[in-house]
Amino acid sequence: MADLCREIREARRDRGVSQVSLGQAAGLSGTWVSRIERGLARDLTIRQASLLLAAVGLRLSARAYPAGSPIRDAAHAALLERARSRMHRSLRWATEVPLPLSGDLRAWDATVTGSSWRIGLEAETRPRDLQAIKRRLALKQRDGGVDAVLLVLLDSRHNRDLVRADADALAEQFPVPGRRALELLAAGAAPGGSAIVLL
Repeated sequence: MADLCREIREARRDRGVSQVSLGQAAGLSGTWVSRIERGLARDLTIRQASLLLAAVGLRLSARAYPAGSPIRDAAHAALLERARSRMHRSLRWATEVPLPLSGDLRAWDATVTGSSWRIGLEAETRPRDLQAIKRRLALKQRDGGVDAVLLVLLDSRHNRDLVRADADALAEQFPVPGRRALELLAAGAAPGGSAIVLL
């Protein structure tokens, strides 16, 4: 919230607008704008922030990031456990692993680490948009300090149909067949690239 208040103050000053004028444009008092800019308005609403930002030519946007331990349903937890059980004992398994960028709140569902390689693992029980997942995982792989990504999907008719329908589009990003990736990981070896696995 402090960053948002600072942005309002800096934008107002850059545009040479007084607190009173900004307040009038947003339907607030100049005193209230002063409190907001100093971070003292604890009950600043999203609507008020949007109006203030719009008045100085900015648009409020928001984005949600994973933080802390999320509530997982039993199916998701079971899927992760099935994946873990397929890994060789020599491989290191860790869950909810943050990306190695300062301030980045994204995390891998799990990572699997061998002697000189590391893969990020994402588990989905019932995905609806594989293209969106593909884009999200490409960014996580770029920023996430891993050599490859293993997308683990619940083995269901819905998910098999989804993967089949997008097979060509997915093949470029996930070139290793899922069964082959699992065979290699079960032997303690790197999967040789990213893969989609149905379990």
